[in-house]
Amino acid sequence: MQAILPVAGLGTRFLPWTKAVPKELLPLGTQPIIAHLVDECIDAGITDICFVISEGKESIAKYFEEDPRLTDELTRRDKLHHIEDLKRYDSVRFHTVYQKDQLGDGHAILQASDWVEGPVAILFGDDLFIGDAPGVRQLIEAHKHVESEGAIVALENVPKELIHKYGVVEVHSEHEAEPRLKKLKGMVEKPHPDQAPSSLGIVGRYILPKSTFDILPQIGEGHGGEIRIIDALIEQLKSEPVHGYECKGTRLDTGTPEGYRDAVGKWGE
Repeated sequence: MQAILPVAGLGTRFLPWTKAVPKELLPLGTQPIIAHLVDECIDAGITDICFVISEGKESIAKYFEEDPRLTDELTRRDKLHHIEDLKRYDSVRFHTVYQKDQLGDGHAILQASDWVEGPVAILFGDDLFIGDAPGVRQLIEAHKHVESEGAIVALENVPKELIHKYGVVEVHSEHEAEPRLKKLKGMVEKPHPDQAPSSLGIVGRYILPKSTFDILPQIGEGHGGEIRIIDALIEQLKSEPVHGYECKGTRLDTGTPEGYRDAVGKWGE
């Protein structure tokens, strides 16, 4: 499986820091946020990764590039354990594409459509998962229970007062052997709490079949000029099943300064 990491956003909530440094390079523990996303992919056995970036965010890809001068200097100083840490990414095939205009999450992943060969994992940097199994590995395991190669999205039980911030799913049925796995009947983006079809919100992880990338251009820029993944999945529901999986563990929100501050505290617990 391949993975797309859409990281082209300008990070305006984190200004002035993000004027010079991409938000995805903010530290969380001893690594930047982007390294945790890549590690999540590696943990799930994914070593073919595409960054969707905007101009000025080339340092994201550069973080994972081999640096012979640094390796030589660490060797000279006998800091071999740092070299082993850096070698973790030697087996990963990194690819980079640009999103020139910010036209939605669907538009972002479309920039990598020519690179996609089959089912692909999508990981958004505003959400990180801590627990026994990272979010994308849970989706891959859940996908094994699904007969078709349709889409599957990560779900979380969201408090009613926050439901308006999420894409929310309507559940058709639960899988007999794995009740966390839900066959979906519908989805709605950022509903009013009193009109939400459930309390299950979509949170930052997807596995999408290649057919989703065929649908995205067809839906057009229908909502404020944006091409959205959720609109493609709503369309896809008409012809093939879409599932959701209620992930185990704790999700950390790094998309706002307040969420990032809390994530820093929880990461060290």
